[in-house]
Amino acid sequence: MKHQLHDATIHIATGGRDFDATGNVVVLLHGSGQNHLTWVLQSRYLAHRGFAILAPDLPGHGLSGGSPLDSIEAMTGWLIQLLDSLGVATATLIGHSQGVLIALETAAKHPDRIKALGLIAGAMAIPVNEFLVNMSETALEKAIKMMTSWGHGPSAHMYDNSMPGHSFLGFGRRVMDMNNRDALLADLKACNAYTTGKDAAASITQPTICILAQEDKMTPLKSGMGMGESIAGAETMVIPKAGHFLPAEAPLDVNAALQRFLQN
Repeated sequence: MKHQLHDATIHIATGGRDFDATGNVVVLLHGSGQNHLTWVLQSRYLAHRGFAILAPDLPGHGLSGGSPLDSIEAMTGWLIQLLDSLGVATATLIGHSQGVLIALETAAKHPDRIKALGLIAGAMAIPVNEFLVNMSETALEKAIKMMTSWGHGPSAHMYDNSMPGHSFLGFGRRVMDMNNRDALLADLKACNAYTTGKDAAASITQPTICILAQEDKMTPLKSGMGMGESIAGAETMVIPKAGHFLPAEAPLDVNAALQRFLQN
C-alpha cells in the first residue's frame, strides 16, 4: 500500500492482506541498502497466519520517496511517526541487520509501544568495513556486488535456492539496485555511527528472539550471540550453514521460528 508521511509517499508491503491497525501488528524492518523485498517470503506467510503486516521501505529505498535518513536515531523517530500516522498503538518489531539496530533503539526509547522483538542476523553494533563505505560512494555497482557476495553463505554461492530457478545473488543485487543511489552510503554511515546498542539491549524487557546465521560475515555470529546474552530472557537460535541474508537464504527456518515466537 501507499501511505503519505510528511512530504513523502511511503511504500508498505502488507503481505497481500488489507492492513488492520487494531490487529496483531508486526513491523518488518529491512537492512542497509535493502527494501521491503527482503521480507517477500515472510510478509505473506505471516499475513496469512493472522498477523497485520507492515514491511515499509525506508525513505529513499525501494518504492518509497524522500531522502535516505542519516542515523539510526532518525530512523527510529521516523518509525514511531509512521506508526502514529497509521493509528498503531503497539507493535512487534522484526528487524534484519540494520533493522535490528532500529528495533533495539525503538524498544529502548519507546517501550510502551513495542510488544516483542525478533532480531535477525544482527548485533548491538554493526561496524562497516571502510573499504565498503568508500566503494558505496565511488563505485556503487561494485559495492552492491561485494555486499551481496559477502552477505550470502557458501550454498547460496552455488545457487542452491529453495525456489527452483532463482538466484540468491541475482535477487540480492536486484533489490539493492532499486534504491536511491545515496541509500546504501547513508545506511552504512548510520550503522557505523550508532554506538548505544549495548545500552539499548540492556534495557529491553520485551520478549525477544535472536535468529542468527552460522556463516554470517557481515555481523559475525559471536557478535549476535553477545546481543542475545545482553537481553534479559532472550531466546537465541543459530541457523547452520547460512549467511547474513537469512530471510531469503533460509526462509523456511526463519518463518517457522517467527511463527512459533509470535504465537507464544
